Amino acid sequence: MDHIQFPDSPLEVPNFLGGAWQPGSGPVHEIRSPWTGMAIGKLYSSNASDVAAAVEAAKGPAKAWGELSLKDRTAVMFRFRDELLARMEPIAHSVSSESGKLLAESKAGLMKGIEVLEFALSLQNLDDGGKMIVSSGVTCEYRREPLGIVAGITPFNFPAMVPMWMIPLAITVGNAFVWKPSDKTPMTSLLIAEAAKAAGLPDGVLSIVQGGREAVEAICDHPDIKAVAFVGSTPVARSVYVRATSNGKRALCLGGAKNHIILMPDADPEMAASGILASFTGCAGQRCMASSVVIGVGDVDDIVAEMAQRAASMELGRDMGAIITTESLSKLRMAVQQAGTDGAEILADGRSSRPKQSEFESGNWIGPSILDHVKPGSQAACDELFGPVLSIVRLKNLSEALALENTSPYGNAASVFTSSGAVAEEVAKHAHAGMIGVNIGVPVPREPFSFGGFSESRFGHGDITGMDGVAFWSRQKKVTQKWSLQKDQNWMN
Repeated sequence: MDHIQFPDSPLEVPNFLGGAWQPGSGPVHEIRSPWTGMAIGKLYSSNASDVAAAVEAAKGPAKAWGELSLKDRTAVMFRFRDELLARMEPIAHSVSSESGKLLAESKAGLMKGIEVLEFALSLQNLDDGGKMIVSSGVTCEYRREPLGIVAGITPFNFPAMVPMWMIPLAITVGNAFVWKPSDKTPMTSLLIAEAAKAAGLPDGVLSIVQGGREAVEAICDHPDIKAVAFVGSTPVARSVYVRATSNGKRALCLGGAKNHIILMPDADPEMAASGILASFTGCAGQRCMASSVVIGVGDVDDIVAEMAQRAASMELGRDMGAIITTESLSKLRMAVQQAGTDGAEILADGRSSRPKQSEFESGNWIGPSILDHVKPGSQAACDELFGPVLSIVRLKNLSEALALENTSPYGNAASVFTSSGAVAEEVAKHAHAGMIGVNIGVPVPREPFSFGGFSESRFGHGDITGMDGVAFWSRQKKVTQKWSLQKDQNWMN
């Protein structure tokens, strides 16, 4: 296992306003590492006055930045990409130390975020606006304009990746961006801000306000913030969406998930066992794309047995990271216990698992847990547990499997493992989810294919990356022009 670097002493985490660091006005909270349970940071919380200060510091820079050409803004963002890549190691160590991820997972998350940044860099060649001669002597064209000052609220589980779904697109199209990181994992934001400043991003174009609910509510309420994006749990996503839109803002809020994998008896055993295991144990199951329910269709006992054997042999701290808080850990252990009470067979029980390294013995640990013969409608089958717990429901055929998948109030992702193209197409057509995988356990699209789900997994219109993301952070002005009197007359000229 790569050795994760923790701060020598608790790191102070202030706000970033107008290109300068200053502490928030609210209470100070400890940040504890999921790996060790030790304090690694001190968060200075923000209140409404801090959010107002961030907006005030952004007003002048937002106007100047938005008036630059797309090519000039993109030149800065190219340097931002270079700075992030140069800082790959310290950013990955920061992500791992505060979120519990393995180093490889932290690096992969940053690279996915940089992929969105690279898509933003391509806009100077792709986003030409479009202009047509629509009648004799008359032209119509699109012009893309920034909104002004916008904001993003990001979750604990991807301290570098999810912000990079928002920041590059919002800033490249000409906005100033106010970022509120998770109060559980705020330390990585310091390194990203430093990379932006080193790249030459003008002071005030990126601001960071640390904190919790008070800062979120202030962002939703501030009249000069024109759009808000959020990623987190469904209850909070719904709340942020309602509050922001009631104040006349654009809002796109991504929530939770209960993703299903349909496992067919003709699936390739190796592909299925490894793909499903990676899906529910990657990032310790703390991601909205984790598949936490397998619907076993027919005889899939051999594949299930192989998954259980592999899960039991995984080593914590090497093959899987830690759980974010002691509260989350307690919830997961109770969920496994409840599933057993509800009649599930516990094939792999990670409740007593611990890492071999003594320095991690006080961390938040649970091993991969597999629950078989879970009843539809039970807690294990329906609730988002957000951890390395896999529930297996047994059904007779594909129609029953799709019917069960369609009952979920969420709609983030769904996958199928099969050797049949017809079955794959049936799932792609009828599964109620925004992202579909065929023999892929984590069907995250690659840019420019955008990220986003359906129903309780998303509040608002469109996806958060790709061209939907560009549209969310900007507005289109339509310009119709005529410069000479035309001899032929119609309603347009």
